Amino acid sequence: MPALSELKPFGQSVWFDFIRRSLITSGELAGLAAQGVQGVTSNPAIFEKAIAGSSDYDNEMKALITAGKSASDIYEALAIKDIQLAADVMRSIYDATGGRDGYVSLEVSPFLASDTPRTVAEARRLYQAVGRPNVMIKIPATAEGLPAITETIASGVNVNVTLIFALANYLAVADAYMAGLDRLAVTGPSVTGGHPVNAVASVASFFVSRVDSAVDKELEKQGASDLLGKIAIANCKLAYAEFKRITASPRWKTLAARGARVQRLLWGSTSTKNPAYPDTLYVDELIGPDTVNTMPPETVKAFIDHGRPSETLTQDLATARKQVGRLAVLGIDFDSITRRLQEEGVAAFSKPFQALMDSIEAKRRRLMA
Repeated sequence: MPALSELKPFGQSVWFDFIRRSLITSGELAGLAAQGVQGVTSNPAIFEKAIAGSSDYDNEMKALITAGKSASDIYEALAIKDIQLAADVMRSIYDATGGRDGYVSLEVSPFLASDTPRTVAEARRLYQAVGRPNVMIKIPATAEGLPAITETIASGVNVNVTLIFALANYLAVADAYMAGLDRLAVTGPSVTGGHPVNAVASVASFFVSRVDSAVDKELEKQGASDLLGKIAIANCKLAYAEFKRITASPRWKTLAARGARVQRLLWGSTSTKNPAYPDTLYVDELIGPDTVNTMPPETVKAFIDHGRPSETLTQDLATARKQVGRLAVLGIDFDSITRRLQEEGVAAFSKPFQALMDSIEAKRRRLMA
């Protein structure tokens, strides 16, 4: 029976892709940290399930409603308190690892995904509202999100870049991160509690299982069954090869000399969607140095039960290139698929966020009545 901590010798950190008030107040999150969980990620869908799908927040919500707060104010108050409490649990890890781990992520509103200035303003505001050095603000890797990443890093705010599917998009994200570091090194942090260039942190989050879900449909049409369940992992291996190239570049070495931290690759959406695939597929096959795997609760349980700790991410790179290369031969437009996945990802977070706002507003109206 493997332990989460067995991934540490391979240079990989485990973060927990879930948050809910009772997870923190019951001591369960602290227990997970003792087992090897080193960070927490959240998103609008997770908060929708937590707040609208549980009674954890009812008393606090009633107090906020009685105080005349709007639905958006209520959501933000509840979410920020969760992030603060989780960040406090993770703070000892943040301190012990010198800021490598121990982060808790909070996402900007998905409704701002196409608005660069408002994303930057929201990222800075949320970071200061949480008031914890180990919070990461999640910004999507959309065309409008890229300059927002640069601006946010330049102000000294930690950034979790989310919704990355394509290799070209990742390269643009890495460039945006380094551009932010270049500016931060000159100007220093510009927000309260912001980090200098040798302390600000970022991860580049690739969404994994959704790639196979989309590509497998096209592979089945072409009868290429030997590639089913292979492309998502191959795509991540190619991204990791680019990560290694970037961190060996003169540009990065100049930043590293100033103490800058590498922007680790984070594997998200790591629960398998196809029941025919092993439930630890996107953990077992993506283990390597300077990476993070953020796992939902069911994947954590599965890995502890029968995961296979071994450095796999650096293996069979040539095979991964051939597998992705075959898509074009088969007439499958991988670039088009990954663009669509990112667009759908923004929409997939917008819908539960709107549902949460509607749920809070309905409760607010009932209590006010």
